[in-house]
Amino acid sequence: MTSEQLITSGRLKAFIAEALMKAGLPGPDAESVAALMTEADLQGSDGHGVSRLPQYVRRIKAGGFNVRPNIHVVREQAGTALLNGDNGMGHLVMKRAAEIAIAKARTTGIAWVSSQFSNHAGPASLYARMPLAHDMIGLYFAVGNANHLPPWGGLDMLLSTNPIAAAIPAGEENPIVLDMATTVAAYGKVKTKALRGETMPEGWMIDRQGRPLTDPKRADEGMLLPLGGMEAGYKGYGLAMIIGLLAGTLGGAAMGKDVIDFNHDDSSVTNTGQAIAAIDIAAFGDVAVFKASVDRLIRDFRGSNRMPGVDRIFVPGEHSAATRRARTRDGIPIAPALMRGLDQVADELQIAKLASSVA
Repeated sequence: MTSEQLITSGRLKAFIAEALMKAGLPGPDAESVAALMTEADLQGSDGHGVSRLPQYVRRIKAGGFNVRPNIHVVREQAGTALLNGDNGMGHLVMKRAAEIAIAKARTTGIAWVSSQFSNHAGPASLYARMPLAHDMIGLYFAVGNANHLPPWGGLDMLLSTNPIAAAIPAGEENPIVLDMATTVAAYGKVKTKALRGETMPEGWMIDRQGRPLTDPKRADEGMLLPLGGMEAGYKGYGLAMIIGLLAGTLGGAAMGKDVIDFNHDDSSVTNTGQAIAAIDIAAFGDVAVFKASVDRLIRDFRGSNRMPGVDRIFVPGEHSAATRRARTRDGIPIAPALMRGLDQVADELQIAKLASSVA
């Protein structure tokens, strides 16, 4: 089996930006999307980074994305806004939503921005993390871009992975960053397993008879399991519904039967719904005191008694922070199957292949 190639983040970002520009995005927008996609790969969100490029290019060519969107606020109050993404790439819509939420939270203490007519935007944590630089807590909610989850006990696919993310600043420690789907595994992880020729663990998916499904290439034959699995999946089902209502229905975006499966439909408008909230820590007390308290809690967790065989207790965000450091230093691994797909994109767009300048 051919080994993965390591590509520097700079090279990857340049390749993505060039591809998106050749596909039709204006230069500044292509650069913004490329930066966010590269950040996804740097932090280990492999199912939401450059692996999505072939799909994005197909969708641009098919008219599924508006490459020159008029992203605009359609309803607004002091601490809230509803943003119409005009079917632009989700990265651009949610970057704008985060900027609006941060600006509003400076005045109101807490701000919530919902989006409609957005698209897939990569990993949730990208946007939850944006308020961190402003000493704010970030929260992110989204309706996934394809339904792979039925109501608990049902067979009709009416829910998606509907992710939630939260980012909380610390002082000397890394921020706490939680990024999770409401299913046992995000569908992006299923796609990554398929690209790498790997099987899925039992417990990720089942077929329509309730039997374990481990071949990611047969994912369309089955369904994702909600958080809680076979024993307590009603909890994950309920959480997926609530997040969908907050991220989709509240802002007039698609939910339930209205969700478009963008894995199989490159041309339809998805009307993807997302929401981001920013909470200004200074509205509740001294920022330095809060961060010191978070540091103390992290160290309490890390230093607490461990079960036999457990080497270390982690807090949310530590693994992705370590991955970001390693990949910044060593490069981002690209699986052979993905590299072949990216080479095909390069050939179609008549640009240099990703690995062409790599020794």
